[in-house]
Amino acid sequence: MNIGDKLEDISRLDINQKKALHKLGLFSVADLLFYFPVRYSDISQIKQINDLSAGETATVYGKVTNLKTKKGFRSKIPMGEAYIEDLSGRIKIIWFHQAYLAKMIHEGENIKLTGKVTESKSGLYLTNPEFEKIGNLPIDSHDTLFKKDTKEQSGFSYPVYRETRGITSKWIYHTIQKIFNSGVLDSFFDYIPKDILDKYHLPSLKTALIWIHTPQNEHDSLSARKRFAFEEVFFIQLERQKDKREYKNNKSFKVIPDEDKVQEFLERFPFQATQGQVDAINTILEDIKKDQPMSRLLEGDVGSGKTAVAATATYATVTQRPDKDGVKQNFGNLQVAYMAPTEILATQHFESFIKYFRHLPINIGLITGSGCRKFPSKVSPDGWTNISRAQLLKWTANGEISILIGTHALIQKSVKFKNLALTIIDEQHRFGTAQRRNLVRKDGFAPHLLSMTATPIPRTLALTIYGDLDLSLLDEMPAGRKPVITEIITPDKREDTYKKIKEEMVKGRQLYVICPRIDEPDPEKELALTMKSAVAEAKRLKKEVFQDCEIDVLHSKMTKEKKEKVMERFTLGAVDILVATSVIEVGVNVPNATIIIIEGAERFGLAQLHQLRGRVIRSNHQAFCYVFAEAKSEKTMHRLNALKTAKNGFELSELDLTLRGAGELGGAKQWGITDLGMEAIKNIKMVEAARLEATNLITTDPDLIHHPLLKTMLSKKHLELHFE
Repeated sequence: MNIGDKLEDISRLDINQKKALHKLGLFSVADLLFYFPVRYSDISQIKQINDLSAGETATVYGKVTNLKTKKGFRSKIPMGEAYIEDLSGRIKIIWFHQAYLAKMIHEGENIKLTGKVTESKSGLYLTNPEFEKIGNLPIDSHDTLFKKDTKEQSGFSYPVYRETRGITSKWIYHTIQKIFNSGVLDSFFDYIPKDILDKYHLPSLKTALIWIHTPQNEHDSLSARKRFAFEEVFFIQLERQKDKREYKNNKSFKVIPDEDKVQEFLERFPFQATQGQVDAINTILEDIKKDQPMSRLLEGDVGSGKTAVAATATYATVTQRPDKDGVKQNFGNLQVAYMAPTEILATQHFESFIKYFRHLPINIGLITGSGCRKFPSKVSPDGWTNISRAQLLKWTANGEISILIGTHALIQKSVKFKNLALTIIDEQHRFGTAQRRNLVRKDGFAPHLLSMTATPIPRTLALTIYGDLDLSLLDEMPAGRKPVITEIITPDKREDTYKKIKEEMVKGRQLYVICPRIDEPDPEKELALTMKSAVAEAKRLKKEVFQDCEIDVLHSKMTKEKKEKVMERFTLGAVDILVATSVIEVGVNVPNATIIIIEGAERFGLAQLHQLRGRVIRSNHQAFCYVFAEAKSEKTMHRLNALKTAKNGFELSELDLTLRGAGELGGAKQWGITDLGMEAIKNIKMVEAARLEATNLITTDPDLIHHPLLKTMLSKKHLELHFE
């Protein structure tokens, strides 16, 4: 048997089993070996039958009786049935679709079962439990299993794997044992350097595979999971540090600004810069003085002033002359590219930058799929004008456009810059190395890179997925901003809340209403859902609640032109209430909109709820956030109440990671991180250790010439580790 052998070549499979294995992504011996258990049946957790309660997954020990097979009365599905009894009582066992299991056990045998306790009208029963034969022990001997000093106490039962119809956890377990017995593990060589394994007390690859599939005790299983969790983050960090080194090998323009003039520019903003903003600006200015390109991620809550930092870095850059062969030219300016995720946001930044730079002889361009603009206009020096794409590209290529703002259109091959010194990426979580390479000139000059995000990301996750970027954090709000008054609203308080909102709207304020979905579900295609839709809610609010208000809708299925028109009307105050999906989560800036309702809040992650709430922190008026929750469970209410107590979005993102996992932070699937990898993400020491070792390796052996096995493994994982 070889590691690359197909599973169908080592085991006789029927058509349903093949389909099931393919559904699980299991094709080869290697795939199965790296398909890890989701949990183990631990003897120390064995319960007495009379202590069982519905809904739990439990392990019981006892004598099995009344074994039989049959078919369901209505469904006609094959079933196996039996009872298991211990000193405290007995419980029924039902194996759905697995009638054969009832034939594998003999009447009166002592077995250990692990399964879900389900409740029916006739009482509790165990659903599709895994079983292990214990031997013909007298039934009263099971008492010893509950004593802490017994030898059996430390043992593990079968590992439990994620199943799908056609393949059981038990089949996976026995097939893995078959692979182990074949001796295939003897051909394994560890790709992680031994000194790293020894330093962090991690088992070798062969040992870890044995321990994760057949642990003798809890220590074995934890050690194996620790090794594979470390390994996953280590490979991500290797890839990131490799990318970082490759980008740093390019040359970049040295930007050495006049610090007094930078300070004057900063003082032109209508607010005093926070210490966080000052620190971030100083760090960026130090970075761009070097002839190696900066790679920095600026994280900050909505409203924390990231755009002001970006504008200041832009000012420092575009007021400098380019140099050639180390000699400053006396003509032309360095250029800045500013990329935003949506046309709405790109247009907003264009308008903002006109205000910031109108006192300077600086040309600003806007390029999106809908068209191109230039400021200033020859006809109206205080305004912008529409221009052709060809003309904008020509002026950008010859250096006349100093600041070019746009969407992804910015990084198309047709867009050429003469002296691009700084690229600013706003909310581009999936902007990766491939796109970054498009910014590097043929002569090896690469722009400094400033990436910005308002998405609160736990530090461990940021260090992992953005491992090639240095991190800066804005964790305070500008002076004068009042905290948003946040209330969790249960259905019985809805009408009272509407009254409070009407009182605010009489003062001239505007309202966002966020819904989880765009349209109502088709009753013929979907089950009835309680989730509110933006389209239907807008009609209901107009008819039943806010009859005198102008209401409009915004969602992702609308055309760009329609979205822009709706946002323009809302920004100008022609629309009082904007009913939207979470499309407004990123970047929408309407200072007069100080109230937000979030419907179906339990369906959003805490970090996303915080970002949505951030839409109303755009002025010094008191802002309100009403979180409408349909679910009343204690767990849900506890989670939502964290919105009222957490100091900032980063604290909430850490809580989300603990309570609900990385899926709530934007999707672990998006980042290519497995559940096991997420265990590492929750451990800052492990992430820092993986980052340190990866950095050291790439520094001392950038091409991994002295680590050929590691290099081979990294190349295999290359596609998995790129999340573009």
